[in-house]
Amino acid sequence: MKDFYTIKEAIPKIEHFCAYQERCHEEVIQKLRSFKMDSDEIDTIIVHLIADKFLDEERFACSFARGKHRIKKWGKIRIVNELKFKKINQRLITTALKEISVEEYLATFHAVAEKNWESIKESNALKKRKKFCDYLLRKGFESNLVYEKVKELEAA
Repeated sequence: MKDFYTIKEAIPKIEHFCAYQERCHEEVIQKLRSFKMDSDEIDTIIVHLIADKFLDEERFACSFARGKHRIKKWGKIRIVNELKFKKINQRLITTALKEISVEEYLATFHAVAEKNWESIKESNALKKRKKFCDYLLRKGFESNLVYEKVKELEAA
């Protein structure tokens, strides 16, 4: 890879980068900076990508939310935090979360929780509870859901 790219050279490369998988503006800007491009050139290319539908923050946010929930089994808190980290605005984050139905969300939560509860080989009840809660909170599930579930599983 060479150090410096002209706009003409960068456009096909960055179009391929965007076509390969959904990207947010921030990822594209970072990639263009790695091509040693200045802000005016970056702005020109970003406008081109948006106009030609290679770049769409809303499409990215929705796809990201669906994928992270269905594949990585992340909860809403983790998804929101990751989208904020990628500098996605709050309106788009709200739209993206609507991609996950309440039924699907709860079904995933219960499946992940039960699988994790069964997998913890810990005789000390408090340690087991802590490992379970920490795991689900790290996954980004809401604390009220986690604590209700731990009570339900302990009672079983």
